[in-house]
Amino acid sequence: MINVKVFGADIVCASCVNAPTSKDIFDWIKPNLERKYPNLQFNYSYIDIMNAEDVSDIDQSYIEKINDDELFYPLITMDDNIVADGYIQLPQVTKYVDSHY
Repeated sequence: MINVKVFGADIVCASCVNAPTSKDIFDWIKPNLERKYPNLQFNYSYIDIMNAEDVSDIDQSYIEKINDDELFYPLITMDDNIVADGYIQLPQVTKYVDSHY
């Protein structure tokens, strides 16, 4: 099982104008991964960086890095590894899956 997390907020990232919202990315990534990788199992979570509760220490560190402008949202992780942040494109995600799973 691959744990996919999308970190985001309702407000569009300032550097991501005209890009899909974090929720749009979350809704978009599920069918794309499942269509491309029918033999892999994924577990999806959305973490609202403005209202995160009961998150792991690793998740909290990613939220802090986003708040400190070290990372951008939306941020996608798989099994706690950063896959892509900011302006997300499918090739970034599939390249990661192809090389790690």
